[in-house]
Amino acid sequence: MARTLHSWTRGAWWAPEGRGLEVTDAVTGEPVAAVSSNGLDTAATVAYAREVGGPALRQSGFAERAALVKQLALALKERRQELIELSARTGATAADASVDVDGGIGTALVFAGKGAKQLPDGNVLAEDDAEPLGKGGTFAGRHLLTPRRGVVVEINAFNFPVWGMLEKLAPALIAGVPTIVKPATQTAYVTEHAVRILDETGLLPDGALQLVCGGIGDLLDHLGGQDLVSFTGSAGTAAKLRGHEAVTALSVRFNAEADSLNGSVLGPDAVPGTPEFELFADALVHEMTCKAGQRCTAIRRALVPEELLDQVSDAVSDRLAKVVIGAPGAEGVTMGALVGQAQRGEVLAAVDRLKTAATVVTGGGPPAEVAGADSTTGAFMAPTLLRCDDPARPEPHTVEAFGPVSTLMGYRDPAHAVDLLARGEGSLVASVVSHDDETVREIVLGAAAHHGRILVLDRDDAGESTGHGTPMPQLVHGGPGRAGGGEEEGGLRAVAHHLQRTAVQAAPRVLDALAGTAS
Repeated sequence: MARTLHSWTRGAWWAPEGRGLEVTDAVTGEPVAAVSSNGLDTAATVAYAREVGGPALRQSGFAERAALVKQLALALKERRQELIELSARTGATAADASVDVDGGIGTALVFAGKGAKQLPDGNVLAEDDAEPLGKGGTFAGRHLLTPRRGVVVEINAFNFPVWGMLEKLAPALIAGVPTIVKPATQTAYVTEHAVRILDETGLLPDGALQLVCGGIGDLLDHLGGQDLVSFTGSAGTAAKLRGHEAVTALSVRFNAEADSLNGSVLGPDAVPGTPEFELFADALVHEMTCKAGQRCTAIRRALVPEELLDQVSDAVSDRLAKVVIGAPGAEGVTMGALVGQAQRGEVLAAVDRLKTAATVVTGGGPPAEVAGADSTTGAFMAPTLLRCDDPARPEPHTVEAFGPVSTLMGYRDPAHAVDLLARGEGSLVASVVSHDDETVREIVLGAAAHHGRILVLDRDDAGESTGHGTPMPQLVHGGPGRAGGGEEEGGLRAVAHHLQRTAVQAAPRVLDALAGTAS
């Protein structure tokens, strides 16, 4: 019998009442864990964060808390292999798991490094210089940032059980605001293990971090104006949470990073035989197969010049034919399983909707063969490339198959490509693969309003490029419209998100003293 996950709340590991929802191995179908929060006292959990966690964190300052985050990240790094191996049960290959585990640790270390170098020792951050408000120089104003006196509630997606937690937790801890983590049920057992590692360090102040495995119940009912909700997941769930009274009436600070129909554009100059043509095909295949396409930043719409549709289709199909699907760790496997049978069912249903406007070039369903596993019990799916010859159809721009699926479509000129990108109603990321500066300028500046991040890939930067699908902690991650309208990461902007900006008016000497800059 699979074990029941515990929650970490009010300084102790807590067992729920009853068995809860059973989560199965993505490859074998065997039970992994039972997940439930039945019986959890959500009001007490929130109160513990506010009354114990917050004061404990604020006993130190920004720079000291950044050093704490570094220690926590290094503790996870020492035991990363445990998380990598456990992640195989989610269907992730070692490379996929590294994206999550090592990516999360690296993100936390970036925040820690920036916080230690750029933030002061205390709990007051002067945002800018003082502004004179009088002619005599005796009266001025300044914006000061201080830690909010609430709690952060993280609600995370299933595809990044480690990174998803750390990218939110690190800046919250540095800011001095305690966090309650609610992982997605399907992969909560990976997050739970990561939290156990953090707990076993003995470094976390009491109440600084709590974990709720299972549903959040009425937890949001106990939030108020000092609290924050940070959500990653579907646009539909984001809309539901955004409509909660705590957000609409009490102004809980709400941030959403939602799924989006990200696009990649092949420039007209990138004809077969150019480095950019090869880079585009390689990038598209990587984004379709990394984590079996279960990344919110994956390329869902591949836009190419109309006259190159056949050549690109052939090049991508040839590459996809070499992908080996199977159990993580099995010899030669380059793509694992989707997180579960239910998720595969949702992806296949989305593919059926896309097929009303597009034809299947390759894939389209479960693979004929898998390595090291049984295709009938594992949640395997063949990487699926579709082709839409009428890009004005709405389906490719509105239906997301959250798996190894991308739709190829043609565009007439850069202005048309910009128009097609905009039909996604807001995306996390787009990429432009071109070595022509004028093409890049037209597409980037035309598409910028509809995207949170744009990658330009060419022969000059390919050697160091981190790729279309990888957000960097130094830069904002988010997007307008359908993508949630929020921002995560972004260096110290993420820390400032947890702080309250207050305009203080006083004599210059008082402002200097409050900011800790008095001589």
